[in-house]
This record gives sequence, structure tokens and C-alpha cells, in this order.
Amino acid sequence: MMHIEEALNVIFGNKIRSLLTVTGLIIGVMAVIAIQVLGSSMSGALNGALGNMTDDSFIIFPSATQANAVKASVTRTDLVQLSALPNVKLAIPLVAQTDLVRNGHLQARYFISGDPVEPFNNAPLQFGRRFTQEEIDAGRHVAVISDRAYKKLFPGGGDPVGQSMYVGSHRYLILGVLSTPKQGLIQTNFGGDVSAPYTTLLRDYVHGQRIGAARVIVKDSSSMSLTEVAVIKTLRDLRGNQRLEYNTFDKAQLTKGINSIFGVMTFVVAFIGAISLLVAGIGIMNILLVSVTERTREIGVRKAIGATRTQILLQFFIEALVLCGIGCGIGLVLGLAIGASVNSFAIVKLTGYAPPIPWIQAAVTTLVFTTAVTIGCGTVPAFRAATLDPIEALRYE
Repeated sequence: MMHIEEALNVIFGNKIRSLLTVTGLIIGVMAVIAIQVLGSSMSGALNGALGNMTDDSFIIFPSATQANAVKASVTRTDLVQLSALPNVKLAIPLVAQTDLVRNGHLQARYFISGDPVEPFNNAPLQFGRRFTQEEIDAGRHVAVISDRAYKKLFPGGGDPVGQSMYVGSHRYLILGVLSTPKQGLIQTNFGGDVSAPYTTLLRDYVHGQRIGAARVIVKDSSSMSLTEVAVIKTLRDLRGNQRLEYNTFDKAQLTKGINSIFGVMTFVVAFIGAISLLVAGIGIMNILLVSVTERTREIGVRKAIGATRTQILLQFFIEALVLCGIGCGIGLVLGLAIGASVNSFAIVKLTGYAPPIPWIQAAVTTLVFTTAVTIGCGTVPAFRAATLDPIEALRYE
């Protein structure tokens, strides 16, 4: 405790010098903590925004840039072959259509998606239920509508389940309404504003064998990438052309892409912060060496009255620790403040999700930086002070 008090007296006795010494440390820690908070918050917010997107299925479609994109289109008969693959639970046509949706005199053009029992958008419902396998097999005109379509077509509110609306020229029975999505600038409604059985849309809108694209639901999502490769190979084999190009899309790919972007950003800023910390550490070592030189006679007096090498070593090491602790502590507070402010005023408004601030991770990072800089830059000055010859130190002017 006595050493800490002495260290504080020395540091605050030279306020300007101490502040200039820890400025680099403050900037480095602040930058690392701020980007750590922002990276974690943005990644968490976007992953939260993607939470309604099912993770057990993927979409496959022919690449539009190839010369024979039409030949590569998925057909109805392909779905039977794809459904027989080991990890495939179900392969269905990806049927989507934009059409006029009407309820009385209220109308709007909406995106209509064809879904199985397991929709691509598994958001919770505020009213009703989803359609059953029996309704899919029968190709019935039933639908689940989004909250946006509900507010447009039923401005008076209330439960619309059991009421009818028209999609194009067909009358649909409303089975359910999706809950209100999180409000943000990035809208993540995966699926249509009107979701109907894919068999119904296939009958009403698709003519002929070619359906263009397919959605594949897997049994084990951990083997998703292997299943995607197997599906592409099967489609190529069915056409006898290994040069056909197909693209796949799933939640894991999107999440991985988002996380990799923030991973690179975090690495770059952490590298810059590490350079700043290195420079700050050199500055701390330099100022402590100057302090040892200035206090050489004081060290000689201490040794002359019985102070041991360990006590001198501990005294200067604690000074380095307190100096680094103050700098890293200020950097931690500023970094958290910047990260939390951007999180509140930008990320939440952008995505509609408020991910938690990684307080513990930030505190651990700060503790690691404090320890590393103290050990790396405080050991040499402390050792030099401890090894001074007391006679020579007393004679020093």
C-alpha cells in the first residue's frame, strides 16, 4: 500500500509529464476497445436481424452469367432426385410472384412466396397459425400475411384470421399474421408479404417443367455445405454437363460473410492499436528511466538506510503498473463510451436490435494490455534502479 501511495505521489507530482506519457496508451486502448465493442455490437445486431431466417435450408439457382443459364434451370423432375439425397429432407420449387392483393377497396402489390410447412421466414405469429401439410398437399388457397400487409389491408386492426382476400384473381383464406418486426433501417423480412403453399403457387403461376430455382431443406444443418455440393453435382449429372454453374444461399453463408468483415476490421484496428501501445510503452520506459536517473541519490539514501533490491525493484515496478493502469483505465472508459454511443445512436437505429455491450471482454482486454505494457516496459527501469550501487548513487549529483 505504501508503494502505491508513493507511486501516486510521483505521478501526480509531475502531472503534465505523466499525462503526455500515457496519452499514447489511452489512444491505443480506446481504439481497440471501441472497435471491439462496435464489431461485437454490429455482428450481434445483424445476426439478431437474421434470426427469423431458418438455418436448416438453402436456396440453389443457376448462375445468370453463364451462357446456358436456361438449360441449368431446376425442373420439377429434378426435385424428386434431390429429395432422395442422404441429408435432404425435402426439395421444393422456389416459387415467388408479385401480384395485386386486395381486401375490399384496399389493395397493394405484394411479393408472394410459396412455402412448405417450414417457411424460410420463421418469425413468430401475432394472429392465427401457419398452413398444414394437408393444406399444402391439397394446394389450397390459404395464406399467412406479414405485419406490413396486415396494416395496409386491415387498417382497422383486429384479428383477420378466417377472413378472405384476393391475390390476383384467386380468393385466399387468411390463416395467420406475422408479428411486427424489429424497427430499423435494414429490413430483414425473408420471404414474401404473403406466404402461401408452394403447391398452390406452382399450380397458379408456373407452367411447364422449368421452375428456375429450388429450396432444399436438410436434416442436419452441420452438413449443409456438403449437401450443397452434392445437390450441385446431382444437377450437373442429370444434365450430363459438369460445366453448369449454380449458386447457393443460406443463413450460415450470410452470417459468415458478415462476421468475416467485422473480423478484418477488428484485426486492422487492433494492429493499429498495438502499434500505438508499443509507442506508448516505449514512452513509459523512457520516462521511468529518466525518473530513475533523477532519483539516483534518493535510491542511494534508501539503500544506505537498509532498503533491499527487492523493495527498490517493487517500488519502481508499481510506479510502472500504476501509470499503465491509469492510462489503460482512461482508454477503457473512453472506448466503452464511444462504442456504446455509436451502438445506441447508429447500430440500433440501423438494425432495430440492441445487442449487449461486451463489458467483460473489454475489461479483460484492458487488463491484458495493462499487464503486458507493465511487464514489457516497466521491468528494465525497475531492474536498473534496483541494481544501482548505493555508494555511487550517494555520490551522484
